[in-house]
Amino acid sequence: MNAIHVALLMLMLTVAMPAALADSPRPPVAAANAAEGIAPGRPALEFINTGFENASPLQWETDADGTVHVRLLYDYERNSPNRAAGHWHFQLQGRPGSDLTLVLHDFDNIYNGKPGAAVSKKSICYVSPDGRAPSGRAPSAGWSRSVVGGSWKVVPAEFLAGNLLRVRVYLDGPSLYLARLEPYRLADLERLLSEIRGHRLVQIDTIGKTVEGRPLEIVRVGDPKAPYRVLLRARAHAWEPGGNWVVQGLIRSLLEDDETSRKCLKRYCLYVLPMANKDGVARGLTRFNMLGRDLNRDWDRPADPKLAPENHALETWIRRMTEQGKPLHFAMDLHNDEGGGLHISRPPIENLQRHLDRMKRFEQLLRKHTWFTEGSSGSKFRNPGTIGEGLLERYGIDACILEFNCNWIAGLKQHPSASAWEQFGRQLRLVYFDYFDEVDAASGDAR
Repeated sequence: MNAIHVALLMLMLTVAMPAALADSPRPPVAAANAAEGIAPGRPALEFINTGFENASPLQWETDADGTVHVRLLYDYERNSPNRAAGHWHFQLQGRPGSDLTLVLHDFDNIYNGKPGAAVSKKSICYVSPDGRAPSGRAPSAGWSRSVVGGSWKVVPAEFLAGNLLRVRVYLDGPSLYLARLEPYRLADLERLLSEIRGHRLVQIDTIGKTVEGRPLEIVRVGDPKAPYRVLLRARAHAWEPGGNWVVQGLIRSLLEDDETSRKCLKRYCLYVLPMANKDGVARGLTRFNMLGRDLNRDWDRPADPKLAPENHALETWIRRMTEQGKPLHFAMDLHNDEGGGLHISRPPIENLQRHLDRMKRFEQLLRKHTWFTEGSSGSKFRNPGTIGEGLLERYGIDACILEFNCNWIAGLKQHPSASAWEQFGRQLRLVYFDYFDEVDAASGDAR
């Protein structure tokens, strides 16, 4: 074989090689990327999307080693050193098949004037390929419910020195949502209101507006002539979605045409302010309203209609109910924290022991009918300015705050989920039914 033959052979092999490689098996990720037209050089992370409802305001950058640093932005209390960042909800966009390491920063909150981290060694993270939430819908005829499950699951988070969280995720597809908890957005509330609007046992009244002009609804479920009236408020702090899932579960269960719901609604009528801090929820904030007010503070005095229109609207409604001869008998504010538990404040009022006895019975009924196990605040606990203390001190309403642990449900031995919180709401039906029965038996109150 002379030099010309060798040269021709090498040229033939060079031309044939790409075709041979094209016929060889590809790794699954490479094949998927090719099918989607994704260039081989596409970076692992292209973008962090926060352009959707409830997305958290943040900044981000990528290290030379590929670690993505996410810096959350604080929201601030007016005329106070207090600041808060504990909510995260964003979408990663990048190359399918990529492993990503994220470090979340800026959890150095200031709470009641003192430093306090918003995360701990117990903290977890939720991920979803599509960000979908469980939803319910009612058919046009009759009243029944079907539930479409959400797609959120828990991934571990590693607590690092300096109050940082490290989360490792895998991009199965071109995007992935991350969140502190399963989100409950304005869109989810609108879906619930559309589902129940027009039901013969439901009335939805707008009682005011938020700082940014969003409507504030009171949802009444049941007969307003029932002997007792219960108020629930959820989402005073925007990062805490647990209360929304609970009231959704309670409302839906009371509207089921079964013996339990019928007997409950003969005894009490439920009123719900489902989302007090709508502006904060929409904008992905953590704690304060858009003018720097904490909606679970300053209940020891009349609400400022300009700075806290959300509280002013609720207080005006409570006062109007009282003037119309329909005072509230029980009120509960729903929250999330890292511990859980029933918060019972002890202001210096007459008949405080009567209130404490009722709260003790309420706690016992929570343990009997729900998965609640965390217990209640200590015998010297007091938290002035909270809605629980304010409604008791100023209006004589038996009121408390219920915190749901954002990391673990001890009674179920599982991480929190929308379905578990909805289950709790469903279980609340009988808690209130028995509570008012025991109030009658203990004190003879027939209101």
